[in-house]
Amino acid sequence: MRPLVDLSTIVLVVLALALAGVAYVKDPGLPLLGAKNGFSMLKFILPRLVPALMLAGLMQVLIPEQVVSRHFGREGGLRAILIATLAGVLTPGGPMVSVPFMVALANSGAALPSLVAYMTSWSLFGVQRIIAWEAPLMGWHFVVVRVIPSLAFPIVAGWLVAVFYRE
Repeated sequence: MRPLVDLSTIVLVVLALALAGVAYVKDPGLPLLGAKNGFSMLKFILPRLVPALMLAGLMQVLIPEQVVSRHFGREGGLRAILIATLAGVLTPGGPMVSVPFMVALANSGAALPSLVAYMTSWSLFGVQRIIAWEAPLMGWHFVVVRVIPSLAFPIVAGWLVAVFYRE
């Protein structure tokens, strides 16, 4: 069981308090305005976060560990890294979808090289981001010039983890 408060939570609280202090020095009304903005974002994110976490939990209990281990486990080798790379490309949505999905994979037996390849691929090549943002704003020429040199990164990242990190 994980502790209720971990290091990342402590760091976030300390940073929030420090920024609140800086904001107060600048203008005593800014911390309240910042808190209101934060809660406004929470109202936007929470309805998306709850179902995303439920999906991740359901995937953990519905997808047999043997399937995840076979396709994303260490025994899968390069094929597992390639499948994880493709899964990262095809995963829609933001981190509220991809991170819980990655956690579900990790808890179901996926190996670290596959997880690194998945997250690297999702970060670099999210299809929905390319279609919704990059191509319309920067043009398809930019997308092609950016994507082609980056194609090997998820595979190389996963391979490097497989070679230099033993679980």
